[in-house]
Amino acid sequence: MRRENESSVSQFLLLGLPIPPEQQDIFFVLFLGMYLTTVLGNLLIILLIRLDSHLHIPMYFFLSHLAFTDVCFSSVTVPKMLMDMHINHKSIPFTECICQMYFFILFGCLDNFLLGVMAYDRYVAICHPLHYTTIMRQELCVSLVVGSWFFCCTHALLHTLLLVQLSFCADNTIPHFFCDLTALLKTSCSDTSCNELVIFTEGGMLFILPLISVLGSYIQIGTTVLRVPSMKRFFKVFSTCGSHLFVVSLYYGTVAGVYFFSSSSISNDKDIIASVMYMVVAPMLNPFIYNLRNRDMKHALEIFANRVNFFKLQITKSIKIAHSNE
Repeated sequence: MRRENESSVSQFLLLGLPIPPEQQDIFFVLFLGMYLTTVLGNLLIILLIRLDSHLHIPMYFFLSHLAFTDVCFSSVTVPKMLMDMHINHKSIPFTECICQMYFFILFGCLDNFLLGVMAYDRYVAICHPLHYTTIMRQELCVSLVVGSWFFCCTHALLHTLLLVQLSFCADNTIPHFFCDLTALLKTSCSDTSCNELVIFTEGGMLFILPLISVLGSYIQIGTTVLRVPSMKRFFKVFSTCGSHLFVVSLYYGTVAGVYFFSSSSISNDKDIIASVMYMVVAPMLNPFIYNLRNRDMKHALEIFANRVNFFKLQITKSIKIAHSNE
């Protein structure tokens, strides 16, 4: 390896989204709207779950953490992407790039773990309904979430520490709109075989284990439903699991498209579009999927809307009374 090609990199240059300059403003408004929808929609889910006592059950406990994770996951990359589109200044300091990569790995991993935990929760609810409250007790639910945070923080820290030990070439261009781990490894002039080995072993294991939980849970659910065929029971199970299954398919489908089925070793436009799908589109759709397909969430939303209207009415009356007294 030639040492003259190495340098102490102080910043990276992000090439951003493959959008023609004349369309930058249109896509800026589009992605800004999607990001605001993601933040407000997921915060609304958290608020509804906190306010409605009927939603204080394991399923919605995990959903509130998934909503929080989606807000953080989008916030790691989208604001920087929007800023780069608006001011056309796409450099990012080395430290900020490493921090962005750490939190991207953390919340991406946490999304993965929470989807696996939610699948297990649905398995217990459908296959062992009589023992659901004893199995999915509060201590277990908290332990599953805390364990997910611990493993994901450790996972992200491991890859970050391995990355900062590398030297980077003078050509510090990243063909992406954020600091992706695989893209950063390609800019390094050091031997990255250890990093790649950890990605395929430890990273692959942490990706596959929740996926096994999802597949195993739904195989058991399908077996239970088919054991006593009934259209009424089928629709009940579908209404319970449909939202989660759709989110799982969207998440794993786009992630697999980027990291497992990419046709090129270099980031291309298809990879970037797939990244936008699971970092921007999927977190935005989750509130609509869970709210529109869930009767409990609809009911909680109606109660919340009625409360807001009631407070508006009271404020209006107070203002009118104050004006009349004057």
